[in-house]
This record gives sequence, structure tokens and C-alpha cells, in this order.
Amino acid sequence: MRDISKYQGIIPAFYACYDEKGEVDEGRVEQLTDYMVRKGVKGVYVGGSSGECIYQSVDDRKRTLERVVRTGGGKMTIIAHVACNNTADSRALAAHAQGLGVDAIAAIPPIYFHLPEYAIAQYWNDISDAAPDTDFIIYNIPQLAGVALTMPLFREMKKNPRVAAVKNSSMATQDIQMFKAEGGADFAVLNGPDEQLVAGLAIGADGGIGGTYGVMPELYLKIMELAGAGKPEAAKHVQYAANEIIYAMCACHGNMYGVIKEILKMREGIALGGVRKPLPALASDDMAQVQKCAEMIDQAIERFV
Repeated sequence: MRDISKYQGIIPAFYACYDEKGEVDEGRVEQLTDYMVRKGVKGVYVGGSSGECIYQSVDDRKRTLERVVRTGGGKMTIIAHVACNNTADSRALAAHAQGLGVDAIAAIPPIYFHLPEYAIAQYWNDISDAAPDTDFIIYNIPQLAGVALTMPLFREMKKNPRVAAVKNSSMATQDIQMFKAEGGADFAVLNGPDEQLVAGLAIGADGGIGGTYGVMPELYLKIMELAGAGKPEAAKHVQYAANEIIYAMCACHGNMYGVIKEILKMREGIALGGVRKPLPALASDDMAQVQKCAEMIDQAIERFV
């Protein structure tokens, strides 16, 4: 039986860390890693959407992961998202991640071209083959990737013994139940949509990976605690508060990750730079809303934690 305990909990998606020129800043990567360890989260998911992976080079992603592992290795679960728009680069990142000793690698399906399911399976298995001693996590995010993880495709991927989990970011929580039932007792399913963590846990998710977890980990850790204690009503209220904060962060002109980085600078003194184009940067008119979001987080933590 595979031990899936390392995937059972709150796993924030790691944010891209840039210097003032917009280049990867390894010192800031270390600061953010230390922050995650200090907050007591289960682990981090490096190089995914929150890490702006599709706007980064292979070298950018390697340097980021290297510093995360150097700083946080042995202190928390580290999952490396390694998918690129071609198989060769994806395999290079997979092999690099295994060499660093990460707990798992993960990948979205190929994007842009609508490939048949057998080609998607081949892509994922080719990536997994490049890291033969490392767990593989399927990242199901149909609203952005343009293709969904169907049950036939899932069953095909389960033939690969390294496939250990699904990060399920589809909006249908029923998918979590289906993947969990089909995957079996030693298979993990992680809730993706931050706004429905309570629902995902209620239907069987082992934990969650989320893009807003890192800016308010206290709230998501509390949701996990309450859900595990059989207190869904109390967990629901914390979820509602987190959702209101998410809606407020999305109300800015600038990209949500830019908002999150500014909030971390305000609340935690951690400077992570901006976001990479074509993601829109914060506008001066955003700052009042950003301040409001920071205050909402403070108030929610004071109320619930």
C-alpha cells in the first residue's frame, strides 16, 4: 500500500518570486519557503499556475525548485509541477525534480492542440518515465487546459503504478468522489477550487492545493481542522469568509497573484515582486482595494483562528 499521508492536508501553490527587474529571485524564493514552513502547511506545490509556469523558462523553473528544496526539503511535502508545452522540456523538468528528491511531480494535459486521449496518456507517461522513482500527480483543470480528465483516461493512467493522486480543479465536486472511488484506498485526491474546499473535503478529498492558500493559510488550515473534527457548519463559515476575500482580490485591475504578493508584503513583510506579462500588473487605483483585502484577512483570522 502506498502511503498517501504526505498529501493529506493544506498544500499552498507556490508563488513566482521576482526581483525588481522581473527575473527569478532565489533569495525571495527562500523567504517564501521559510514563510510556508513557519505557517505549518502540509507542503507546497511548485511551478503551477500560481508559479506563472507558462510564462517561465525551464531554467527559471529549475532555479525556483532548487531553492525551495534546499530551504524546505524534509520539512514539508514538495510537489513539482513540470508540464511544459512540449514533452522534451517536461521530461527534463521531471528528471531534474526527481534528482532533487521531491515527493511528487505533477502535470496538466497538453494545451492548445486538442489531442486524443491516447496522446494525452502518452504525454503524461513519457513525463512519468523520466522520473521513475517519483510519484506522479495528474492535474485536472479543464476550464483552463481545455480538456477534462475522463474516467476512461483516468483508468488508462492508473495502469502506471507511479500515478498516486489527482489534483482536481474541475468545478464539479462529484469528480472528487469518482476519482477517489476508482483510485482506491492508497490513492489521493486533492481539491483544487479554493472556493469549495469544504465541499471537496465533505465528498472525500484528502486535502487541497490552492492558489490563495498562501496568502491566508490560517483560514484554510482552520477549515481542514474543523472538517476533520466533524464540524461542517463551523467550517462553512470560515469558507464563506475566505470566499469573500477571494472575490475582493479578483475585483482589482491587476492580476490576482499581483494582489496576493502585495498583501504578503503588507502583512508579512515578504516582497515577491510583481507578475510577468502578459499578466496585468497592479494599477495605482488598486491599492485601496488591496489594503481592504489585507484588512479582511486580518479580521477573518481574528474571528475564526
